[in-house]
Amino acid sequence: MVNTRSKIKKIQNTINLWFSKAAMADTNHLATESGALIGYNDDLLIEILLRLPIASVLRFKSVSKHWRSLLSNRRFTLLYKNAGFFARSLYIPFDNENESIPPFRNLDFYPDPRGIRIMQSCNGLLLCRSNEGNDRLYKYYVFNPTTKQFAVIPSILGGMAVRKTIIFMALAFHQTDCVHYKVVCFYFPEPDDVIKVQIYSSETGKWKISDDYMSLPDCSIDYIVFWNQAIHWYPFDDKSYFKLDTEEFQSLPSEDFEDWEDALYFGESRGHLHLVARVDPRESRLQLNVFEMLNDHSRWFLKYRVDLDELTDAYPEMICSNLDPLSLDYYEFDVFDVVRGEEEEETFMVIRVPGKVIRYNVVDKSFKQISDKIGQTRGIYVHRYIESLVSF
Repeated sequence: MVNTRSKIKKIQNTINLWFSKAAMADTNHLATESGALIGYNDDLLIEILLRLPIASVLRFKSVSKHWRSLLSNRRFTLLYKNAGFFARSLYIPFDNENESIPPFRNLDFYPDPRGIRIMQSCNGLLLCRSNEGNDRLYKYYVFNPTTKQFAVIPSILGGMAVRKTIIFMALAFHQTDCVHYKVVCFYFPEPDDVIKVQIYSSETGKWKISDDYMSLPDCSIDYIVFWNQAIHWYPFDDKSYFKLDTEEFQSLPSEDFEDWEDALYFGESRGHLHLVARVDPRESRLQLNVFEMLNDHSRWFLKYRVDLDELTDAYPEMICSNLDPLSLDYYEFDVFDVVRGEEEEETFMVIRVPGKVIRYNVVDKSFKQISDKIGQTRGIYVHRYIESLVSF
């Protein structure tokens, strides 16, 4: 069996030698034939670097100006993606056998003395908020845990009186579009009984007030998702997403499936918006429907039907034997994520069973345990994280 750690170390030592030669060439215009071949062939370098831990990649930025430029270029940063999730502040990779994990295990190094709470994850960046304090005193941050780069978001317009009426903040960022991001604030300024919007742009460094508004929702917001140039939220109400290009509130269709108000998960993966619900909570079998939204927001359709009977056989602690099999609480589990693969057969769900987190392939029904450190964390406190070298 190949010793992965030893193999990576050998590759790193080889690259260090190549990089030293390349750095000498940058300063002295001298290089061996092999050093020049490696040092100035960006395609070859990218293929090598993508196979290294991100901690090594970050260190290699200091080797020379050429390497720093290469490793900061979007051509490379868009390719380098290892993924996992934060359960509150604990990071867990999707692949627990992958040696290439971020240079952190949690967010306890962050400088806010009150600690931080993750509000949303968006394509490699996290929107965070002070963990404690008065509503008027909360600070908001956009944070890249991989590079440890962060930005403090300035207070919204209107002063303290408006800050205390914030319902939620949302982050909009897609590194294939541009390196800038937007933060969208939803609030209800007194005495109005409606939700209004302010939008912050990292490009201008300023907030602006949008003209559109909507009525207050009947319940609290559990999930916030950026997809298709719009901020979406769940549970659904009369209005359920805000388009950033036109700055308008819009509605998602909910008549395409039953019991949409009892969804177990709402999120995005690889450009697809998903919603997960039980096939029929009144049946004793545990089956899930994974719905997907059309890109024009016109209709939900059934993408996957997932049978979890084999999972309940392997983890009988999921079954609450003291309850009626037709009870909604008969099975104890949470859906943390739906992750689309590059190929259809690589798509998987992340499911919490009591004390454990399971990675479950929706196509071939294979599964494996990826963590036993999760406790009773609920899905609304779980945020997917994709490693990103992007700078903002």
